Amino acid sequence: MSGHSKWANIKHRKAAQDAKRGNLFQKLVKAVIIAAKEGGGDPAMNMRLKAAIDRAKAASVPNDNIIRGIKRGTGEIEGAQYEEITYEAYGPNGVAILIDVLTDNRNRAASEIRAVLTRNGGSLGEAGSVAWMFERKGTIEVSGKDLDEEALMTVALEAGAEDLEQQDEGYAVYTDPASLPDVRDALEKAGYSIERAETEMVPKNTVQISDPEKARKVLRLMDLLEENDDTQNVYGNFDIPDEIMESLEG
Repeated sequence: MSGHSKWANIKHRKAAQDAKRGNLFQKLVKAVIIAAKEGGGDPAMNMRLKAAIDRAKAASVPNDNIIRGIKRGTGEIEGAQYEEITYEAYGPNGVAILIDVLTDNRNRAASEIRAVLTRNGGSLGEAGSVAWMFERKGTIEVSGKDLDEEALMTVALEAGAEDLEQQDEGYAVYTDPASLPDVRDALEKAGYSIERAETEMVPKNTVQISDPEKARKVLRLMDLLEENDDTQNVYGNFDIPDEIMESLEG
């Protein structure tokens, strides 16, 4: 999954760098609202809320905005009512795509997502058409250069992790979603720097894309879906070789 993971890493770094964009704060606060609504307003008892708060803080969302988001989620103050929707789609080269949306207008969200897909070589799928190609995993990004892989693996596995993968600036540790808090805590206690810790959809198998132009089209579609105001997460089952990813980045 090197190409897929590399795109995911670029996406998260880009989100932090693009914090000045107007819709990013809104997306992050919406994630706080829905997490508080579903699991309560205490991040110590609500892993999803803690992850949403961490993402918001990493992008410099003001603390007052985060607090208001929690209160809106728990019903302490009034605000727009959001619902969660996951769209299943196909992209160029048969890539399977999952699009997580938080919206206060289901019809608008569906129309906009469909338009982005249609204009960029994709199509909306039926419910269940691609979801089976993914599984939910806890993902913990450990940052740092020259980390001892064996020592990291020992701590992670003893805490309940399933696997780890080397990245440009550290490692990604994969866990069962239920084990995510325990593994994160064990890594932090061992002195590792945690870049992010959250659950996400990981592809079971990937589609290899070795043609630069096809890769460019897939990445453009993923970026455009990400940019939609209602989109929270986009997942694809593509694998683009690192050398092609690097040439497209350049």
